[in-house]
Amino acid sequence: MKEQAIKPGYSLWDITLYYLKLGTWGFGGPVALVGYMQRDLVENKGWLTEEEYKEGLALAQLAPGPLAAQLGIYIGYVHYGLIGATLTGLAFVLPSFIMVVLLGMAYQLYGGLPWMQAVFYGVGAAVIGIIAMSAYKLTIKSISKFEPAAMKAKWLLWFFYLAGIVVTVVTEREEILLFLFCGVIYMLLKAPPQWIKKPSVLPAGILISTGFWKYDGKTLEQMAWFFVKAGTFVFGSGLAIVPFLHGGVVKEFGWLNEHQFLDAVAVAMITPGPVVITVGFIGYLVAGFPGACVAALATFLPCYLFTVALAPSFKKIAKNASIKAFVEGITASVIGALVGSVIIIALRSIIDIPTASIGIAAVLALIYIKKLQEPYIIGLAAIIGILIKTL
Repeated sequence: MKEQAIKPGYSLWDITLYYLKLGTWGFGGPVALVGYMQRDLVENKGWLTEEEYKEGLALAQLAPGPLAAQLGIYIGYVHYGLIGATLTGLAFVLPSFIMVVLLGMAYQLYGGLPWMQAVFYGVGAAVIGIIAMSAYKLTIKSISKFEPAAMKAKWLLWFFYLAGIVVTVVTEREEILLFLFCGVIYMLLKAPPQWIKKPSVLPAGILISTGFWKYDGKTLEQMAWFFVKAGTFVFGSGLAIVPFLHGGVVKEFGWLNEHQFLDAVAVAMITPGPVVITVGFIGYLVAGFPGACVAALATFLPCYLFTVALAPSFKKIAKNASIKAFVEGITASVIGALVGSVIIIALRSIIDIPTASIGIAAVLALIYIKKLQEPYIIGLAAIIGILIKTL
């Protein structure tokens, strides 16, 4: 492939190891995870250009499935094709999958996770601080700095950004049609394609006691179809998939009750990696280890297939001026939607003065203690949460 002709500044092992570490230590959900990738791979290591990162973010948001996992798969594809996409995807998802299976075993043994509420009390607040910082960095990097002249020059992108925030907060979901609308409008205004100026050819569309092995064949089949739909038809971050999962897992099939489902969401938030890995925990509670495997595979396989199918053509056409403008418009509304997700999560996690203090402390720590890593903040917040709830 032509796009792979230039030798990258990193090996296949390097990028795979990076995603293995990110899947092991990357807390904070999709907003934080895409921020880590931008910081680590673009700013610090220089493995990707800003343009390549934006292309991946746009494709990840346009295709259905979990945002952070799709971006990771695309980044693996950029220089190492199908094998790179496969290895980065597996490396990113596997650590958190193992963790949620182990937590599922503990849950089955002890009949619940009461201690987790205390942990989540502190961790949830710290996570808000982490993802708020990630969203801020993505905003100033992808749109403009918060300076009058820069904001005036990029006023339309800022309008799309604010629209993304408002629509996400009001609807509590990320609207794919809004992203497409912003992309098309910006493209038409900034760099209208030739086929619009001279319409002659229609463009091609891009278009045991723990229940480890306890399962029922019919249930597995139902789970497979349900989680395939979750991975195929839900767009955006882990936040977007939660209502869909609730409707099927609790309301339609009755696999879990409300309390169990909330515990599953809590597990997703206090474990690293993609938030959508909660499907592994849900699958384990419903049908043991086979259920966890089926749920995870059925959810992540569609996003993998969509990404590797669209990546080759998307990467080629992304050099076009019209497509660049399209991507810029989409990116502005996408980042706005991510900020909207931060606001929604914050409203549910920041519930009193202690949680507000923890969130603010996390932000200040990231600003003033440059070498402080996120896992240390998460660990400290968990300890504080336990102390507050038990003392």
